[in-house]
Amino acid sequence: MPPGCLPSKMDSKVTAMDILRRSLARVRRLVRRALSPGLPLNGFEPARTPAPLLDRLTDDQLERLNRLLPWNAFTADARGRRFGNAAWAGKRSAPQPIPDPRILLMDQRFGLAGKRVLEVGCFEGIHTVALAQRAASVVAIDARVENVVKTVVRAAFYGLSPTVFACDVEERPLPSEALKADLLHHVGVLYHLVDPVAHLRDLAPLVRIGLMMDTHYCTEAHAGASYASGDRNFRCREFQESGRADPFSGMHPSSRWLLLEDLVSILREAGFGDVEVAEKREERNGPRALIFARKRTAGGGA
Repeated sequence: MPPGCLPSKMDSKVTAMDILRRSLARVRRLVRRALSPGLPLNGFEPARTPAPLLDRLTDDQLERLNRLLPWNAFTADARGRRFGNAAWAGKRSAPQPIPDPRILLMDQRFGLAGKRVLEVGCFEGIHTVALAQRAASVVAIDARVENVVKTVVRAAFYGLSPTVFACDVEERPLPSEALKADLLHHVGVLYHLVDPVAHLRDLAPLVRIGLMMDTHYCTEAHAGASYASGDRNFRCREFQESGRADPFSGMHPSSRWLLLEDLVSILREAGFGDVEVAEKREERNGPRALIFARKRTAGGGA
């Protein structure tokens, strides 16, 4: 087991078939990238988000910037030019909006102005930019160091300077002091974790006011496994991950998806007295929910 990985029963269940599946998934990704037609630099809908440092680049400079890093998503500048790249045909192959509508909802519920925000799983900095434009300060973390670099680069071209560093939230000890924040932005991460329950329990004391979380969950029909975390057993769906090499995958061979009712219960037990499931939707990999949760403490107002 690599240093820092949590011991897990699932780790001992990794078989030759699991390794084969991950290898085939890696090959499929490489083939998709090779066969994907290159996206044009120009011709996208111009962005409304100001980015003067980006807009002043020449086409040649922006093309070079886009080739420098292994981008898997892109935004557009005020001239409709691509900053970043698609992952492959059909995967992040349109400009990503700044701000994402969920960040506007988060702002409506909590008021980002004057707040310190922790973003778990910053990916390539698209959400980071929108958060940093609204909050007093942003701490953005990601387990993949290449995502840290891409987030720093993207934010810089939008004239922003969030604190960004590499952090695998399943390694212990957590850098707790550095992660303390008023609000938590937690999108697309929980369902990639080996022990999502321990993760929420450990992170909750570091959040003063509340959180926004967007995550897959499992239904009763798919909760065919269970695991122990702390003093309780939790039913779950065990999901096969493709590992470190896949930018859209978890860092470990497998992950666990919780039942939505258990997820809500865990948040309440962790001190978030007001838990709102704002949206449930069906996606290709399974059901997903958008959740807002607020602490019970007296300072929990926006």
